[in-house]
Amino acid sequence: MTQAIAPRAAATTTGGVAFRVRALLLLLLAVIGAVLAGAAPASAHAALTGSDPQQGAVVGRAPTQVSLTFSEKVAMSDDSVRVLDPKGKRVDTGKATDLGGTTYGVKLHSGLPDGTFTVTYQVVSADSHPVSGAFTFSVGAPSQTSVALSDPAVGGGVVGALYGVGRYVSYAGFILLVGGAAFVLACWQRGAGVRPVQRLVVSGWLALTGATLALLLLRGSYVGSGKVGDIFDLTLLGQVLQTKAGAALVSRLLLLAAGALFIAVLFGAYARRDEADATDVSGRGDASDKGDGSDKSGVDADAEKRDLTFGLAIGGAVVAAGLAASWAMAEHASTGIQAGLAMPVDVLHLLAVAVWLGGLSALLVALFRAPVETQIDAAAVRRFSRLAFGSVTVLAATGIYQSWRQVGSWSALTGTWYGQLLLIKIGLVAVLVGMAWISRRWTAQLSEAPQAKALATAGAKAGAGTGTTAGTTARATALAELRTKQPTKVPANSRKSSSGGSDSENADSRDSNSGHSHSRDSHSADSRRAAQLARQQTAVATARQKRLRDADPARAGLRRSVLAEAGVAVVLLAVTTVLTSTEPGRTEEAAKQATSSSSQRSGPLSLKLPFDTGGQDGKGTAEITLAPARVGGNEMHVYVERPNGKAFDIPEVKVAFTLKAKKIGPLPVTPDRIATGHWSAIGVQIPMAGDWEIAVTVRTSDIDQTTVTKNAKIG
Repeated sequence: MTQAIAPRAAATTTGGVAFRVRALLLLLLAVIGAVLAGAAPASAHAALTGSDPQQGAVVGRAPTQVSLTFSEKVAMSDDSVRVLDPKGKRVDTGKATDLGGTTYGVKLHSGLPDGTFTVTYQVVSADSHPVSGAFTFSVGAPSQTSVALSDPAVGGGVVGALYGVGRYVSYAGFILLVGGAAFVLACWQRGAGVRPVQRLVVSGWLALTGATLALLLLRGSYVGSGKVGDIFDLTLLGQVLQTKAGAALVSRLLLLAAGALFIAVLFGAYARRDEADATDVSGRGDASDKGDGSDKSGVDADAEKRDLTFGLAIGGAVVAAGLAASWAMAEHASTGIQAGLAMPVDVLHLLAVAVWLGGLSALLVALFRAPVETQIDAAAVRRFSRLAFGSVTVLAATGIYQSWRQVGSWSALTGTWYGQLLLIKIGLVAVLVGMAWISRRWTAQLSEAPQAKALATAGAKAGAGTGTTAGTTARATALAELRTKQPTKVPANSRKSSSGGSDSENADSRDSNSGHSHSRDSHSADSRRAAQLARQQTAVATARQKRLRDADPARAGLRRSVLAEAGVAVVLLAVTTVLTSTEPGRTEEAAKQATSSSSQRSGPLSLKLPFDTGGQDGKGTAEITLAPARVGGNEMHVYVERPNGKAFDIPEVKVAFTLKAKKIGPLPVTPDRIATGHWSAIGVQIPMAGDWEIAVTVRTSDIDQTTVTKNAKIG
């Protein structure tokens, strides 16, 4: 009865641990789902900063084209910009053109009627994210329109959610693939032959490959119609392959093919060589006593293994860097300020994340799933601790640079969704670093693995009594016992039958004619008892494995700490995925400033500029008014007065407009004299919105002249 109860208790304990681990994983998946579900559709990383005509503008004559200015370069197709008349009919020629810089335009048909026109646009920003929007302008006077003004659901819906999941899975697969392989090569080379570690790395490769294929199929619908039915549209797929994002995904697939070869060598020839080296250690020790030259062969084998390790490290580093570059060259780092520096920094950032979090996942698997005879040793854990510290250092340095580049100001850090997500990410990283510090404390207390102690004790006892060969044999016997954990036990009736010899054969001969039925029943009962005994032995061996693995309290504490780190890392990866699909704070603030600049001028502009030419009667004030102070044609008036407020008639007045931010101007304007102290000009063209410098040149005599300037937001 005791034998039947003990295995059940052990199985219950093991099942409880497994249940808690599964519950934690389900909780983490729920958190990920909440984060992804709560996120808005992938935000545009390029913003519309201006247009001609402007949003809400009323123009006297129908324009010949509509131009749009974005905060960065965008990719356009034939239907990216559409202009609809009040009845909803398209009035554009259909093909957008690049007007230089970040401004794009589409031609309009002639003879357009008066009324309200609607402009819709749907483009792809330089960092591969979709951008969409709409606005209206009027010709003559505003009117009713049949067009419903609403943003297209680009980047959202079911396709957007699937695309977000695909991005998360691709990041997770990259981390497991790169980090797991780095853990094996740099920290625990014996892990190449451990099946759970192999499954972890292969799962990362499969996840990354599957997610990349899915993203390639989803891409066309994601940046286009957003319809599920367009996912398998081969025409859209062909268009995707011609874009920067499509090229990056295809490059990633080619690199994954090289990664498959790397995995095959790592877990094939490399793992077998490591196992062979471990098996030959005792044999080379015995042969060296006989002087048969095995020392030289052992040195050659070690040199070959070092060469293979070096080759795998170089090849793996190249593949890993290429995979990281497939993100860096197509997303945030590829656009904006200092893109040439940002892309290699982003590659380092991704590699540091993968080595840290992927190695942490491999350590978790090694602590919880590795067989007792291949349990990870304390030296390997300490090596990973040093590697993780270096990765966190690189991660912090590159993260600070990326944060400055994408946020740009303290106000954007707290006042934009990107900045708030970044603060959440920084908080999670701080928690993770704190947990890592706890893990380092457990690592410092970590002792030699219990099974290694058992082997060493067995070898020492046997070696003391019978010499080196006996000690080696004892260690091998102990290792074999630890690996099997199930000593073979033969049922009592089988042993009795075997020891009976010829008497048993005679008895069987006498009973053969009368007891066939009884013999079959007895054999069936023996089989059931043997199966029950085997199950009991398996349960006892499992419990013995767990007790041996839990014998070191520091090792048990390390397992708990690493499991908690892995949980936080899963949430951190979800936040990072949402962060990469959110409009950077710097871009969002620039768009807000451009919008506020355009909305600030809701009426005529009026400026007063005092002047002093230095000559006799050379002091006064020049007042300039500009209406409606918007992009396009404007009416300008200049009034010159003496210090006492009376009209001042002077020989000449000239005005010039300069937009230094865009290197436009100076645009000279020479107004006509209307009356004493009053000059005017009609049709003063302002090409784009911005902070314009207005320079007024006043000449009070043949030799006395001065220029006064003032800045004002126009458009």
